[in-house]
Amino acid sequence: MKNIERYIEQTVLKPTLKDADIEQVVKEALDYGFVGVCVPPFWVKKTKRELGDSHVQLVTVVGFPLGYQLSEAKAYETELAIKDGADEIDLVWSLSAYKSGMNWPKIEIAKISNICHQHEKLLKVIIETAYLSHEEIIEACMICKDAGVDFVKTSTGFAPYGAKVEHIALMREHLPSNIGIKASGGIKTLEQATALIQAGADRIGTSSGVQIVQG
Repeated sequence: MKNIERYIEQTVLKPTLKDADIEQVVKEALDYGFVGVCVPPFWVKKTKRELGDSHVQLVTVVGFPLGYQLSEAKAYETELAIKDGADEIDLVWSLSAYKSGMNWPKIEIAKISNICHQHEKLLKVIIETAYLSHEEIIEACMICKDAGVDFVKTSTGFAPYGAKVEHIALMREHLPSNIGIKASGGIKTLEQATALIQAGADRIGTSSGVQIVQG
C-alpha cells in the first residue's frame, strides 16, 4: 500500500521497556516517516527531547491499560502529559462504568476532551473492542462522538485480541467522517494493516511499524 508509513504510530508500551527502546522508536519514526510515536507517560519528556523539532506526533496513554482510575486522576495525568510535550492523548475509557450502565464514561471523556482541546491537542479514546458486542461497539462510538473526541481506538494491546477488520468497518459505518479511527492491537503485517485501512482505519498503532513498511 502506498504511503503506509503515514498511517503508523510506532508504539512501545511493554512493561519492560528501557530508555534505549524509546530512542529506538524515535529513530524508526524519523527514518521511516511515521506519523507518530506512542510511549508511556513516564517517557514523554525524553521522547520530546529525542524528537526535537520533527513533525512526528508524540502520543501517550492515560488511564492505561484498564481505564478504571478516578476521573480526577485521568484529568491530572492528561494535564501533566500535555505539559511534558504530548501532542495526542490515548485515553482508556471506563469500561467498568460502562458495563455497569452508568452515564459516567461520557462525562469523563467530555472532561478529558475539553482539557485536550483547550491545549489544541487531540484525544483518542480506547474502547477495548475485545470486551464489547457489536451493539456495544456502536454505543461506545456514539458516546465518544457525543463527548467530542477526535479518534476512537480499538484496543490497548492488553486484551485477549486487538483490532479486527469487522470492528473497524462497524465503527466507520457509525462514526461521522470528522472522527478518526485508530486500529491497534496485534497488527504485525502489511496485509493486516492494509485490510484495516481499507475497512476505515485512519491510524495504525503497532510495535511492528518497520516490518509493516518493509512488507
